[in-house]
Formats: sequence, structure tokens, C-alpha cells
Amino acid sequence: MEQRNYLKILWLAAFVAFATVSCWATAESLHLLLSTWPLAMCWIVTVGFFIIASLGTKMIVDSLNQNIYMEKRGAHLVGGIIIVLIFWLICSMPTNTHTFFYRTLINDEVTTDISATRGYLGQIKNNTNNKNQAMAQVNELKNRVDVLLGELESEIKNEANPGFGPQSKDILRRMAALLGVDKIDQLTFKGTSKQDRDKLCDAYRTKVYLLADSKATNIMEHILSPNADILKEVKRDDDNLALIKKHIDDETIDLNDANDIKDVCDKLNTGYNTVKKNKDFVKFSSKADEAIYTADNPVTKVKRMIDVFKVWEDFLKGEYAGHGFIFWVIIAVLVDIAAFIFFDLAFKKEDY
Repeated sequence: MEQRNYLKILWLAAFVAFATVSCWATAESLHLLLSTWPLAMCWIVTVGFFIIASLGTKMIVDSLNQNIYMEKRGAHLVGGIIIVLIFWLICSMPTNTHTFFYRTLINDEVTTDISATRGYLGQIKNNTNNKNQAMAQVNELKNRVDVLLGELESEIKNEANPGFGPQSKDILRRMAALLGVDKIDQLTFKGTSKQDRDKLCDAYRTKVYLLADSKATNIMEHILSPNADILKEVKRDDDNLALIKKHIDDETIDLNDANDIKDVCDKLNTGYNTVKKNKDFVKFSSKADEAIYTADNPVTKVKRMIDVFKVWEDFLKGEYAGHGFIFWVIIAVLVDIAAFIFFDLAFKKEDY
């Protein structure tokens, strides 16, 4: 009898140890999700839920134990399964997995999110995207001009029909449309010798290049540029994110603390909204990023990480492939199963 009591104390101690780990993980997850709740309240809810889940597993075990007397075994079995499904499978296991996974990945996720957001803010500040687009337009313009000049030169130098004819006039009309002018006046032409035709081609080339340079200047001058208010807003958000990164590096900010990570999320969210408002100045690195930053209500990647529901949603969509999520699911399950086993051993009904 005394030995059995010692074993019960041992099982109870083991249950408390494993239950503490499980409850800590659940409370941390709840506090991240519900940062306005006091941590103590999260613990109270967590401990209550875990005890109920443990009682549910005991109901299942007792209903299957034919060595003890029990009325309504079937009801106990069904009730136990329902309790375990509600308080363990829906609450304890997912939140435990979330906490374990969150703590392994959050630092990299925050660093990546800050870096990407600052990169897009930098594009707005430096007007990188529009400048690149303008340069691309200018280069395309010059290439098309060269192609038409080549056609014009070939037509003028055509030995079968040398000189400036109807086909050359059509090329000039196309050139005028490309350069945005009403027309390109035909140059005075005398003679059809090779030297005369070379001079004519050079004259047209000079004239067209002057018009092309004017068109290119017009393109560059009409680049959309952020106004002073936008630039001020961008600088504020970029400076805030730079400061957040500095505090993370010097460990002034604890990414596992619900209040600290909320502040990080707030600063990132402000940056996301600034990028969204000025998306015309941004060239996103991927379609996925464009969808995230330009959504009706942008949700930062870090914000998704602190939400247990969104983490599981992303996992089921395959977002965390290769990040060891399944490993932490297994650890969470094993911790809870161990606690339930020790609970059942500690409070096992005696055989009749």
C-alpha cells in the first residue's frame, strides 16, 4: 500500500511537470493572440482547460477498463471523447505547437519582414521603379527609331528605285507617330548619286535623333515623383523599422514578449499601409508580395505568426514546408499524451 502511494505521488509529480510545460506553451500562445489579456488570465484559462482535458482522457480510460464498476460506460466514453476533442485537440495541442514553432521561426520572420518592407519603402523614397520604367521606355523608343531609320535608309539607297519616294514618306509618317509630332517634313533632295543619298540619310538621321532626344527628355520629365508629404511619411516608417531592428539586435526588444511583438507588428503594419498607398512607385519582388501588401486590409507576415489560427491555416496551405512544423506537432502531442498518462496513473481507480 505504501509503495503504491509513493508511485501515485511520483505519477502526480510527473503529471504536474508535463502539464506545466503544456500549460506554459498554451498560455504563451493565447497571450500572443490576446495581448490585452493579463498573462495570469491566460494561465487560469489554460490550466482549467488542461485539467478538463485530462479528466476527459480519464473518462475514456475508465470506460474501457472492465476491471472496475461503472454505470453508463458508453456515455462516459462518448463524453470523454467529446471533452478531449474540444479541450485538447482544438485548444491545447494547436496552441502548444504554435508556441514551439513560433519561438524557432519568429526572429527570421521579423528580420525578413522588416527587410522586405524597408526595401519597398526605399523604392518609394528613391523613385526607383518609375525611373527604371522611364529608362525602359526611352531605350525602347531609341530601338524603334533605329529600326525605322534603317528602313528609311534602305529605301533611299535602294538601287532599283533610288531616292525619296512614297515608301519613304510612309516611313516618315510612322516615325512622326512614334515621336509624338504631327509630321516630319521632307528634306530637300537633289540628285541620286551614292554620295547624295548618303548625305540625305545622314540629314534624316540627325533630324530624327533630335526629335527622339526631345521625346526622351519629355518622358523623363514626366516621371511621377512622390510629393513631400509622402516622402516624409516614408522616412518616418523606414526610421521606425530601422530602430526596431536595432532594438532586436541589442536585445532591447524580446520577440517572445507579447507587448514587444505587438509594437513590432504595429510599426510593420504602418509600413505596409504606406507601401499600399504608394504601390505605383513599387515593383514587388513577387506576385505573392504584391497580393499581401496591396490587400484591402494588409496583414503583416509577423502578425500572421502571432496568430495561432493563421499559423495553422498557413501550414495547411503548405506555407511552412521545410520549416519543421510537423516536428513541433509531434512534440506537442507527446508532451500532452505523457501528461495524460501520468494523470490517469495518479488517479487510477482501484480494481474491484
